[in-house]
Amino acid sequence: MAVFHRRRSGRRLPQRLLYDRSGASAVEFAMTAPILFLMISGSLDMAQGYYVNTVLQGAVNAAARKSSLQSGQTDSGILDGLVTTMIKSAMPKASVTFVRKNYAEFSSVGMPEDFTDTNHNGRYDATECFVDMNGNSIWDADMGKSGLGGANDVVVYTVNVSFTRMFGFGKVFGLPSSQQIHATTILKNQPFATQSSRTGTSVCP
Repeated sequence: MAVFHRRRSGRRLPQRLLYDRSGASAVEFAMTAPILFLMISGSLDMAQGYYVNTVLQGAVNAAARKSSLQSGQTDSGILDGLVTTMIKSAMPKASVTFVRKNYAEFSSVGMPEDFTDTNHNGRYDATECFVDMNGNSIWDADMGKSGLGGANDVVVYTVNVSFTRMFGFGKVFGLPSSQQIHATTILKNQPFATQSSRTGTSVCP
């Protein structure tokens, strides 16, 4: 009877394994966990970028309001320091750089310096004459001068922030390990004095 019992038990073993569901959850989790982790890390990366961008926008707007005042003309370093402090409170290892360009009026923002299109090809060539508006003796696609300008000048204030992503999973999606964001605001300096006139100099290479 004992031998017969062992043989019956041996024939039923594959059938029991076929319907045995113990451990299935662990296998399913192992299969779905990588995708889940990628989704979570991607969401956190996006949230991180959104948060830093929000802090950056607030910092730039605050600095822009202060820099338009007369006192802001001599305190630009202090204002940049305040922006840097706010950014680094959200992202301590972030790299922060600043660009200021000033113009005589809003209509000049981002406009190229005038030039004589000798060959009528619609673009500036190195041999053509141009009107140097920012005093650097070269033709520029943006006529703005560096710095805060003076009374009544229009200033474009840009802050660039670069920081390393929280997780390295972004590389799986072809994303760089670092992220760059920037914020720009345009303002007009207060009329604390008479606005300086701007006259260009004709330059012919």
